[in-house]
Amino acid sequence: MEAAVVRTGTEGKTWGGGTSPLKARYGKMMMWFFILSDSLTFTGFLASYGLMRFKFAETWPIPDEVFTHVPFLHGVEAPMYYVAFMTFVLIFSSVTTVLAVDAGARMQRNKVITYMFLTILGGLVFLGSQAWEWATFIKGDYGAVETNGRGILQFVDTEGKRVAIADFVAAASTERLEHNRNTGIWYKAEDKFYTGMALEDVKAGFLANDNLLVRIQEKDEHGHHIILSREESIAKLDKDGKEVVLGANLKRNEYGHPLFADFFFFITGFHGFHVSIGVMLNIIVFINVLLGTYERRGHYEMVEKVGLYWHFVDLVWVFVFTFFYLV
Repeated sequence: MEAAVVRTGTEGKTWGGGTSPLKARYGKMMMWFFILSDSLTFTGFLASYGLMRFKFAETWPIPDEVFTHVPFLHGVEAPMYYVAFMTFVLIFSSVTTVLAVDAGARMQRNKVITYMFLTILGGLVFLGSQAWEWATFIKGDYGAVETNGRGILQFVDTEGKRVAIADFVAAASTERLEHNRNTGIWYKAEDKFYTGMALEDVKAGFLANDNLLVRIQEKDEHGHHIILSREESIAKLDKDGKEVVLGANLKRNEYGHPLFADFFFFITGFHGFHVSIGVMLNIIVFINVLLGTYERRGHYEMVEKVGLYWHFVDLVWVFVFTFFYLV
């Protein structure tokens, strides 16, 4: 049996789309293919994050207790405020991108320049904010003690407010010699994540302050971390305490389960990489707009292509923001 071939067009050709299938040029079609493939990559990353969060739900950090900092407001608890500001800036840059594309369609060069400049500025503000957030996350705030089972012991007062280890740690009785091969006191170099505070000094400072309690990562029926009694706190710290942790890195995390920090650095870093590429593309197109390149071509399609990528980056951040900060 012969297959029937439907012929379209005046020339009797099977393919009538020419060089612009779906009335889209090659470059725009390839941008859509890239966005589709890259969205699958982010989907896999976020699905993995969701799976691990569900698996370790009892010990997973609470975002409102992690992302509480705002630049120039030291000591002020403002959970999620700065992250919300970052999100607003990125979404607003998407609006300016729409306006730039619309101005390009109307061949209004000056407006394209204005809106693209605002888009680039928004991208740079977002990247700077993310770098500051990373630095704050890495540096840490209160500190904690890691247990033998890689759990985290945090310190609170009798009212349940967090207390920084540096506020109560006892001063070392003797000068500490850094571990290295030359001294012959240890078989390997010092841990690069050493906080400068010894566990024994933390224990001594804890015992000297009767108003301190230990908070573990397991949660109660209301979703709050469990706070141990004074006697339970002393026993837990003495029995399970292993080393002092300050901030977060790929090995330890003062806020809770180490996988939280691993996913945070990887996914937000991967998204930040996309934003940085988008900023560079916008700068290149912006320079060409200033030079009148697209005015001579008679269209601003390149602005639209870069705009598609920028919208994709913004949309991905909405999902990252929801997964990491809101849920």
